[in-house]
Amino acid sequence: MTKPLAIVFYERLMPGSQLLNRLQDLHYRVLAVDDASQLAAMVLAEKPLLLLADLVVKSDVIGAIKTIKANTATNHVPIIGFAPDNANNQFDAAQGAGAVLTVGESALSNHLSQLLDQALSMD
Repeated sequence: MTKPLAIVFYERLMPGSQLLNRLQDLHYRVLAVDDASQLAAMVLAEKPLLLLADLVVKSDVIGAIKTIKANTATNHVPIIGFAPDNANNQFDAAQGAGAVLTVGESALSNHLSQLLDQALSMD
């Protein structure tokens, strides 16, 4: 049986590496990406079940989310944006770009399974 693929975009080692491990524990195949300029092409090529994106980065992750959502071949992929709990500007920008959920890192670590179910059912 093939495991579902989740792409995780992150530049910060924590919480990115923790998220990778948690997804693997939930029986996902995980592909890590650390360059937002390659994110849309990676989603198109790999056809993941979902994308999780760190919103506190130096690169243009919001632009990548917009590109993914503008492409009819990738706009169905649910995107969960995550950032520190008080990152309201990043949450608003990600939702405006097309992320189905934006969550604080504490919620992400404590409720990952439920958040995945919610994101997959919303799309």
